[in-house]
Amino acid sequence: MSQFFSQSPALPAIEMRQATQSGACYHLHSHDEFSFGVIDAGQADYLNGGQHQQIGYRDTVLINPGDMHACNPDQGQWSYRMLFLNCQWLAQLQHESGFSCALDYHAFSRVMLQSEAHYQLFDELFGALAQGQAQLNAESLLIEFLLPLFQGRADESRSSDRLYLAKEYLLSQLDGSPDLTSLANLAGISRYHLIRSFKQVYGLSPHAYLIDARIKQAKIELRRGQALADVALNLGFSDQSHFQHQFKKRLGVTPRRYQSAFV
Repeated sequence: MSQFFSQSPALPAIEMRQATQSGACYHLHSHDEFSFGVIDAGQADYLNGGQHQQIGYRDTVLINPGDMHACNPDQGQWSYRMLFLNCQWLAQLQHESGFSCALDYHAFSRVMLQSEAHYQLFDELFGALAQGQAQLNAESLLIEFLLPLFQGRADESRSSDRLYLAKEYLLSQLDGSPDLTSLANLAGISRYHLIRSFKQVYGLSPHAYLIDARIKQAKIELRRGQALADVALNLGFSDQSHFQHQFKKRLGVTPRRYQSAFV
């Protein structure tokens, strides 16, 4: 059995927890934070809001601050991953996204989800948080995962003719670390609406669009004979391995193989 706790290096407002092949049981308890996570193996008896439910592989649990709950393995051992998110951080996000300000924050509308799509998105989010990926990517994934799950309704009618400015700013930051707040301010919309609007207009999230633009520029520099390490550094990749992974993911060949065809 293994367990770990850590604060996300990408977003300090989040605490991460992962348990592998755990047989630990928990009495009824509550958290001050929003907590949510997925079951990676095994089955468990989940109690939340006075309701008992059986949960298993790829199910998602959603727990509001102050909610008494318990989640224990049904038989044998289980594996799971959880995230604990600061309430004030989420309340600010909800308010800027058009949710009513009558409440300090809006609660999860459900206590669990049985959705492959949500499991996959959580898996991507947890990986980004654990690996300390760029804040832009981690924050975008978090917002995309969370906001559709809350009671209350954000204003979906907001739009901005300044979305183009956000895109151009991204393209000017190929060697930098643009953050979601700056992009949203340029577009004059909330971070949540920026993610949704950007994907609708340009087909990718802001972070994915930035990586795609970096790879396009990398192709130009590789054809000019630039060293792989220099290309990775000049285009804002965390290291050469990350650059090679992203390049091959999009072109099907390594940067060195691509460069050898031109130099």
